[in-house]
Amino acid sequence: MAKVSSVQRNLKRQKMAAKLYKKRAAIKAEIYDKNLGLAERFALVIQLAALPRNSARTRIRNRCELTGRSRGYYRKFKLGRNMLRSLGSSGLIPGLIKSSW
Repeated sequence: MAKVSSVQRNLKRQKMAAKLYKKRAAIKAEIYDKNLGLAERFALVIQLAALPRNSARTRIRNRCELTGRSRGYYRKFKLGRNMLRSLGSSGLIPGLIKSSW
């Protein structure tokens, strides 16, 4: 089980990223507009940097829904490798079977 503070920090980042997504996207679109002058684009970069760092989507860490484990994460199931194995072995994940040959 991951520390509760790590999981809560990640949830906070997810909420902040969702809240400021449109604002960040609008500023980035203006930054990449080549018709603007260099000084105007630089001012937009500063405006983007003034936003909270935790509102960037790259700061969100994929974590297991059950344990909060950050490593060994399977995106398709939103679970860590440990939970995927235990739930899959007990037959609680539809369509997942343990291979044997």
